[in-house]
Amino acid sequence: VRLVESGGGLVQAGGSLNLSCVALGNTFNFRTMKWYRQAPGKEREYVAQIFTADGNTMYVDSVKGRFTISRAPDLNTVFLRMRRMNRDDRAVYYCSAEEYGTGWANYWGQGTQVTVSS
Repeated sequence: VRLVESGGGLVQAGGSLNLSCVALGNTFNFRTMKWYRQAPGKEREYVAQIFTADGNTMYVDSVKGRFTISRAPDLNTVFLRMRRMNRDDRAVYYCSAEEYGTGWANYWGQGTQVTVSS
């Protein structure tokens, strides 16, 4: 399985950006897919997740109301729509997938850079 992120780039503060993560390979055992981010000099931070069984979503408090995670199962794709962005959102964003029965991220993408200018 390979995860490929896209959609990163430069956005002005207050603007929006949409990220995509395509899962290539056998995804039938995915329990949840998540977005993480890592800002310069900081540890990787959980951002949001979506459960494949029912589409339920969860978010870290700092992005609630601004970010939306969604999926297109027929495309094996997960999206992260980011709105009202600020400088704290600047990071490399990673997509991950957790398989049933493991309890941890089994697959990671290569990351996509998001930069927010003031």
